[in-house]
Amino acid sequence: MKFFLYFIIFVTSFSNFAQIEKVEPPFWWEGMQESKIQLMLYGKNLSQYDLELDSSKRINVSRVENPNYLFVDLDLSEHLAGKLKFNLIKQGKIFSSFNFEIKNRERRENIPSFNSSDVIYLLMPDRFSNGDFSNDSDPSVIEQPNRNNKDGRHGGDIKGIINQLDYLEELGVTALWSTPMCEDNDPEISYHTYAQSDVYRIDPRFGTNKDYRSLADALHKRKMKLIMDYVTNHWGIEHWMIKDLPAPDWIHQFDKYTNTNHRKEIHSDPYASEIDQKELIQGWFVPTMADLNQSNPYLLKYLIQNAIWWIEYAQIDGFRVDTYPYNNSQPMISWIESIRNQYPDFNIVGEGWMHNSIHLSFWQEKSPIAAIQNFDSKLPSVMDFALNDALVKMFKENNSNWEQGTTRLYKNLQNDFLYPDINNVVIFAENHDTNRINDYYPEFKNYKQILSVLMTLRGIPQIYYGSEIGMTGKKEVGDGDIRRDFPGGWPTDRQNAFSEKGRTSRQSKYFNFTKKLIQWRKTNEAIHIGKTLHYVPREDVYVYFRYTDNERVMVVVNNNLKDQKIYLKNYSQGISGRTKAYEVNSGNSFKLPEILNIPSETTLIIELTL
Repeated sequence: MKFFLYFIIFVTSFSNFAQIEKVEPPFWWEGMQESKIQLMLYGKNLSQYDLELDSSKRINVSRVENPNYLFVDLDLSEHLAGKLKFNLIKQGKIFSSFNFEIKNRERRENIPSFNSSDVIYLLMPDRFSNGDFSNDSDPSVIEQPNRNNKDGRHGGDIKGIINQLDYLEELGVTALWSTPMCEDNDPEISYHTYAQSDVYRIDPRFGTNKDYRSLADALHKRKMKLIMDYVTNHWGIEHWMIKDLPAPDWIHQFDKYTNTNHRKEIHSDPYASEIDQKELIQGWFVPTMADLNQSNPYLLKYLIQNAIWWIEYAQIDGFRVDTYPYNNSQPMISWIESIRNQYPDFNIVGEGWMHNSIHLSFWQEKSPIAAIQNFDSKLPSVMDFALNDALVKMFKENNSNWEQGTTRLYKNLQNDFLYPDINNVVIFAENHDTNRINDYYPEFKNYKQILSVLMTLRGIPQIYYGSEIGMTGKKEVGDGDIRRDFPGGWPTDRQNAFSEKGRTSRQSKYFNFTKKLIQWRKTNEAIHIGKTLHYVPREDVYVYFRYTDNERVMVVVNNNLKDQKIYLKNYSQGISGRTKAYEVNSGNSFKLPEILNIPSETTLIIELTL
């Protein structure tokens, strides 16, 4: 028996009234680049009916296997802003009507999409701050709050995030990436919301669609940006469309449950077999997440319109796309092109958990590696998991040479020629799926090392909520341990780390260092868009420069357990005649000596001037 979730109700008689349960998208805008949209109508046995507009114009509709759906193609260039009245008719008789609103477009804030001038702050809304206890539970969704359960819902919400924007602004971050906020109606472990059950609705335990728009507005007032976590690969099995599929091929199905093989490199493997490709793309991520078939033209149109709808409605500033290489790559090109046709400078970063720069760079648009296979993803940005590997390992390998220690970082950057736009990659030491970096490296000196490197390398740095106050957590204990509540996010918390007075001495040490470094980075163009020059590590001391015509920064990473001395004449190309220096972390200004002393396990960030 096939593993089918598809379910059709056969009827022998028609009801007197056509009940339209859903119209998606719920509204649209005039003046969009693409004037043609496709409405999805859902209700019992809607396929029996025809559709007319304003009692005068018959509209062509498309029917699919499931009689509960109608897909309606509409050209909005023929209509001004206002409400369009549609009638469902049968044999000349009107059975039901509905209005579809065309809105006037709002003027978008003059804020660019996220780029290398930004520092991204990643948070999980359920675990960050609870600003409204009244929405901790909601009758329309199943799971109830239980803060004692590390895998349960804890009550953080949009209002809580808005309440803490002063904190984020003080820290210096300029872009906010929240894990998904659309409804996830799984009966348990729904807090992460990657198994979405309604992609046009913010989960009521986070707030409303209007609240989400308010978050974007509040960020924009501070010249900050909102990045939406978007999922094209899968929906939760509790999604209302998964429970009543429009067609069997809306999702990927097998004779028995088949998991993806997670071998993302298959896309760029010239020898990959068809069966392995199929298993990667069509296999399910987990049993509770139905794998979407982007090759279905109705689904693809639905995903395109949903993405554009959120950009326009909430005025968001970028997408992070979950599990990007698990998608069918060709339809995803259409998805990206449709979005960027409407918003040409809109940045989209895809998550591809691969540990080799060759396979990672394959996914960035205009990749020379992908061009060998006549492929161009059109994806503007990727996440640098290869660099993440280096950052996690290198500072545990002191006094190393050849393949370990700072050589890991050196060799990683040697591969940057593979990327068409190396400044538009997202770099990070941790995220919501990894071990907490402060658990890998419990000593503050190592945190300083890692953050100093992260904030001076090419690309767009991303930090993870709470690390700036020293939060820890072990992946091996479970996801709940690396996604702990931010202390002070709940009025009942014993201490409030959002407040300077509420932070412990340890938390203050971490916060003050992070704040100083991020605030400095905001002002330095060489770090944002500068070129990189680096030198072979010696005695586990790695030196690199970031520079433009006007600015020059020297970074010295001493991973040795002993103090080291470097002769600056060996770095004359990078120094380029500069004689004065300001070390960012210590705040010291000095004249460049012939020999520079570097304390053990320390990174110096030196601004050079004439």
